[in-house]
Amino acid sequence: MHVSAVIAAGGRGLRFGAAQPKQFLSLGGRSILERAVDVFRNCDIVDDLVVALPHEMAADPPASLLARGKPLEIVAGGERRQDSVAHAFARVSDRADIVVIHDAARPFVTDDTIRRTVAAAAETGAAIAAIAARDTVKRAGANRIVSATLPREEIYLAQTPQAFRTSVLREALALGVDATDEAMLAERAGHVVQIVEGDPRNMKITTPEDLATAERLLGLTAPVAPALRIGNGYDLHRLVEGRPLVLGGVTIPFDKGLLGHSDADVICHAVTDAILGAAGAGDIGRHFPDHDPAWKGANSLDLLRRAMAVVKSTGLSIVNVDVVVIAQKPKLVPYIDAIRTNLAAVLECEASQISVKGKTNEGVDSMGAGESIAVHAVALLVRS
Repeated sequence: MHVSAVIAAGGRGLRFGAAQPKQFLSLGGRSILERAVDVFRNCDIVDDLVVALPHEMAADPPASLLARGKPLEIVAGGERRQDSVAHAFARVSDRADIVVIHDAARPFVTDDTIRRTVAAAAETGAAIAAIAARDTVKRAGANRIVSATLPREEIYLAQTPQAFRTSVLREALALGVDATDEAMLAERAGHVVQIVEGDPRNMKITTPEDLATAERLLGLTAPVAPALRIGNGYDLHRLVEGRPLVLGGVTIPFDKGLLGHSDADVICHAVTDAILGAAGAGDIGRHFPDHDPAWKGANSLDLLRRAMAVVKSTGLSIVNVDVVVIAQKPKLVPYIDAIRTNLAAVLECEASQISVKGKTNEGVDSMGAGESIAVHAVALLVRS
């Protein structure tokens, strides 16, 4: 079976508004047209190609189209898409059994989609790639008043490639009527058109916004904001007599407590810094300075709750928090579950998303001497 490909690139892309036709714009260092052509050039079931270019460019086509690969001809396009396809069809090989037509503005077509469309056309005479409508479809007039709700299961959004037996395409193009694609002409000529599964990535670049989306698909631009954010928190307080020891909102029986402006809950302080850091929202000292009397003796779970409100306002939520408490004494194992429960309630997540571990400092430095407690915390946040 001999398969010829027609690449419709004769339009001027007026809706895009660029100084040159959109198909010649760069997408990751190669033109949109070149990307589309190369998929067909590299597809081993395609024997040759005909590319319809704007009239003024057909005489001096881009060197990238002619530089390598299987036989390729250039023709001048026409005023309408179907005119460009007709001009290209006139130059298709006499040996062609199947002609597969593709829009140059769809650079993400895949080899698999081409193969399935060609195979279906060989069987039924005509086939198009299309994707099923996922949303409810309404029909409305010029006044935008809904006149009908269409059965969604019967609605498909047509793409290219579209493939035809040569005789079917010849009859379709001979009709000479206006149509938005060749499949519509084949329908009007009385031929059956088979739908094959398209590809949501096989987008058509029509506007600058579409080009930006295409660049994101290629990984050329970063998202507006990363989906995942990581923050580190660290805090250390001295142990002194005459103060309660509060860790993660749990008052732990001990002969010393942590010294600080608030209740000196070193776990809550480290976690507060971690979540604020992940959100890019400063640190605990910026939001709750230790020279402000408003926070004198404050409950640090309440400070963490306020910090969480700041985090939520940026559209982020907790994936997990990991806490390491460095203390020679007391042993934390009996209190860890209560600490996790307190933190989870304030962070609006499940206790299973909170990890708390106790470590000694093996007698080294102030922590090892039982003079202080330090905490490291890591928080992973996700954009909701």
